[in-house]
Amino acid sequence: MKHVIALDVGGTGMKAALVGADGALLHRARRATGRERGPEAVVDGILDFAAELRAYGEQHLGAPASAAGVAVPGIVDERHGIAAYAANLGWRDVPLRTLLTERLDGIPVALGHDVRTGGLAEGRIGAGRGTDRFLFVALGTGIAGAIGIDGRVESGAHGFAGEIGHVVVRPGGTPCPCGQRGCLERFASASAVSEAWAAATGDAAADAADCAKAVESDDPRAARIWQQAVDALADGLVTALTLLDPRTLVIGGGLAEAGETLFTPLRDAVRERVTFQKLPSIVPAALGDTAGCLGAGLLAWDLVDMTDSTEVTT
Repeated sequence: MKHVIALDVGGTGMKAALVGADGALLHRARRATGRERGPEAVVDGILDFAAELRAYGEQHLGAPASAAGVAVPGIVDERHGIAAYAANLGWRDVPLRTLLTERLDGIPVALGHDVRTGGLAEGRIGAGRGTDRFLFVALGTGIAGAIGIDGRVESGAHGFAGEIGHVVVRPGGTPCPCGQRGCLERFASASAVSEAWAAATGDAAADAADCAKAVESDDPRAARIWQQAVDALADGLVTALTLLDPRTLVIGGGLAEAGETLFTPLRDAVRERVTFQKLPSIVPAALGDTAGCLGAGLLAWDLVDMTDSTEVTT
C-alpha cells in the first residue's frame, strides 16, 4: 500500500505515523526525544525512528514509504532542509533533510516548522478547511502562528513568517527572551497565564487550566488575569488581521483548551477593536496534538505529487 512517513518532533517527545494516500493513519507510534543525552542523541533518535517506520511499512504494508515529512521546533530553513536552531533540543544547523534522505535510502524528505506544519493541517483538513486565507495561532509555552494562503503555509523569506508571539503589544513591558519588551507571548501564552495565576494564588503548581476553572467559578483574581491575557491577545490578533486580512482565525494550543471561557471574551475583544477591518471567523483548532504529524504527512504527500507530476511532464 502506498504511504508516507510523518514525524512530529517536540521538545520532549516524537509522534509518528504512516499515512495513506487518503490521509488515513495506517500506523502510529510515539517515542521520547532523549534530549537529556544531548543534541546528537536527539538527531540519532530521529534517524533511528524514521528507519524503523520505514521497515514497518515494508513489512506490514508491502512497500517502502514513498516520501517522508518531518516537523521540528525552533528556527527551520525549510528550503535547504536545515534545522537551524532549537533551544529545547540544543541543536544548531543540523542538515536534517539530507541525513534523513540518506538514512531512508534516497526517498524525498520535507522538513517543516512544527507550528507552520500544524497550521497546514488545520488549514487543509481541520478547522480552516475550505478557507482560502487563514491564520493559525498556537497558544502554548509561547505563541506562534502560521499564515495560510490557498492550501499552503507561507514561511517567509528567512523562515520567520507567522511569529506573532513577538509582536509588541505592551511597549516597555515585560522583557522577552527574544530581546524585546512587551511581546504578546509574555502576556497571552499558556505559560504567561500560568505564571500570573501561580503568583496570585501563591501556589507554584497552579497553571492556566486552573485559572480558567477559577474564571468559571467567578473568582475575581482569575477574571482579572484572564481578561488581561484576552486583551493582549486581541491586540496582537487585530494587528495580524490588519496586515494579513485572513478569512478565518484558528486558535489552538493549551490555552484554547479552555473552550468558550477563552473564545467568548476573545471574540468580543477583537470585535471591539476592529474599525475598517473585516472581522474574521474565530474558531478553535480541530486536530489537537495530531496536527503536527498530520501536517508532516501532507508535506510528504506534496513531495510525492510533485515527483509524479515531474515524471508525467518528462
